[in-house]
Amino acid sequence: MSELLPFLPGFLAAFSILLVAASSPGPAVAMLLGISMSRGRTAALVTCLGIACGSSLINLATMLGVGLLLSKAAWAMQLLRLIGAAYLAWLAYGAFRKAANPPALATGPVPARSAARLFAAGFALQVTNPKAIVFWLAIAALGATTGGGALVYAAFFTACWLISFGCHAAWALLLSSAPVRAAYTRARRSVEATLGVLFSVFAFKLATSR
Repeated sequence: MSELLPFLPGFLAAFSILLVAASSPGPAVAMLLGISMSRGRTAALVTCLGIACGSSLINLATMLGVGLLLSKAAWAMQLLRLIGAAYLAWLAYGAFRKAANPPALATGPVPARSAARLFAAGFALQVTNPKAIVFWLAIAALGATTGGGALVYAAFFTACWLISFGCHAAWALLLSSAPVRAAYTRARRSVEATLGVLFSVFAFKLATSR
């Protein structure tokens, strides 16, 4: 543990940025809103695992220098941006379709196959978001792990995963609570339509941002 002490100030600075970013509403929270209210808590938490793992993959890639490479290659960032926008547009289409014809709410446990799709959806949303890469580049600029060994990197990587999962899981637990779900059943079309609008806005902003 003594090996970690010199790095604690950098860790705290990086974790503070991560905590604010992961807690702020965005595409991931919009996705959790729809899944939590339509599928329930278990499905939402599985999606949170995918989001956290996607965030960890970007974290690892940034630590290995891939994020720096992407930041230097304009075409790579543009390609990733367009892929992310296309995925958000697909999510918007799904939300609008549910608003037009709401499917029956799932009441039982999520099947293993569905859980895999939920995990993949959360993972794909996170790794196709160029803003997440820029965010991790900002954290990398703090140099929180510079000069550290394997233990330092492992501790930083693990803590970042826990923060990402914890913040999104908090949203999932809130949005899947009984009062919120009851409100959702009374206004499903409006909620899905709102999600469609949000995903459309996110897709447009992502596709046109520079």
